[in-house]
Amino acid sequence: MTDLSSPTPTGLAALEARLRQDLSWLELPARAWTVPRIQDGQEVLDVAVIGGGMAGLAACATLTQLGIRVRAFDRAPAGLEGPWATTARMETLRSPKQLTGPALGMPALTFRAWFEAQFGEAAWEALDKIPRLQWMDYLRWYRQVLALDIRNDHQIDAIVPRPDGLVALSMQTPDGPRTVLARRVVLATGRDGLGGAYVPPMAAHLPRHLWAHSSDEMDYALLRGKRVGVVGAGASAMDSAATALEAGAASVEMLIRRADIPRVNKGKGAGSPGLVHGHPMLSDEWKWRIRHYINAQQVPPPRGSTLRVSRHANARFHLGCPIEAIEAIEPHGDGLRVLTPKGVFELDFLVFSTGFRIALQTRPEFAAFAAQVRYWRDRYKPRPGQEDQELADSPDLGPAFEFIEKTPGACPGLSRIHCFCYPAALSHGTVSGDIPAISDGARRLGQGIAGLLYQEDVEIHYANLEAYAEPEVFGDEWTPAP
Repeated sequence: MTDLSSPTPTGLAALEARLRQDLSWLELPARAWTVPRIQDGQEVLDVAVIGGGMAGLAACATLTQLGIRVRAFDRAPAGLEGPWATTARMETLRSPKQLTGPALGMPALTFRAWFEAQFGEAAWEALDKIPRLQWMDYLRWYRQVLALDIRNDHQIDAIVPRPDGLVALSMQTPDGPRTVLARRVVLATGRDGLGGAYVPPMAAHLPRHLWAHSSDEMDYALLRGKRVGVVGAGASAMDSAATALEAGAASVEMLIRRADIPRVNKGKGAGSPGLVHGHPMLSDEWKWRIRHYINAQQVPPPRGSTLRVSRHANARFHLGCPIEAIEAIEPHGDGLRVLTPKGVFELDFLVFSTGFRIALQTRPEFAAFAAQVRYWRDRYKPRPGQEDQELADSPDLGPAFEFIEKTPGACPGLSRIHCFCYPAALSHGTVSGDIPAISDGARRLGQGIAGLLYQEDVEIHYANLEAYAEPEVFGDEWTPAP
């Protein structure tokens, strides 16, 4: 482990002064230029961002730098946005420490600058991967140093696009129910942002106290002394298994459908500025082909996470072991009997690490528009052998991540809602949820929204252009020739 107790070489105060100077040199944020609006006696936001995690922070920072009035809303208490301090269970991030994440091209805003300011260059060189909770500390600092306007403990109940060019957000707040109006809404709602955890249908009849999804908030100390099964072999499966073992589980059975665990991260191999900037310009066939190949190959669990499990003698890896059926042990339903080709497992608790699904219709806050969204299944039919449910369910998005109507004119205002979360990957590439290209995605989003806001008010901006009358030449600079 890195020794973080060494004296601070420069300190955050010096780094923050450097960042202020950088922003000043870059003339950021830009001066306000959007047209203020009042509707029904209340201020209309230029942009409302739903979510204050990493993607929401990057979106807010970019829009603010562009001179746009933006406010974010997050249901979590301050400092607990996103999964890092709640449902994430890895010891360290999976991404290489050198990735600049949401820094938006500013060196003083990187995790490395934040880390070295406190612990020094030698500590940085000794660091292997970024500790998960330390990444959360960095994001808290990011929000604070940029003075981003984020309202916590705000639960969104409904998002309703209106034909008058506004979107209404109904929400529960610490001060009671409230409706906020915005010209544009950005959904920065994370990996499960347009749906939720996927659990196989066979779990529907099981007693709920006997199973969980790996993304659920739960106290793993409750698994002490229990026989635990974990379904899956991805990163979250390993993290869940390790957390259960470290909490004192009697045993953990890893139930892995595949005959082998993936070894190569194809997505990492594909990463390049060319793909980041070129993906939106690819044909539908190439977009689908690339994303389907990466999905089919699957992402291997991190080596460290896998070793974290295998160091326990009471952890067992069962490969080629798909679940055929699950039944509660009667008469009291105090255990599970899991049937597989490798035999029957009697377990006290089962963790499904089975990923997420895109299903807007399951989220009540999207009820006003979910049925009107155009999905990739409405746009493209893949070649035989390339069928992919996740891709088929992905929304078909415009150049600024905006939703598109399935039937033109059926849902006025739908394009004012922008999907800046993982399901945008097929339309835009992985630029809206993962650390490597989150800054590129945020800038694409922000610049697109800035252009749309200007276009909508072009007549007002033209009138302001005509009315602009600040002289730079006064007429006394020359003498006319006779």
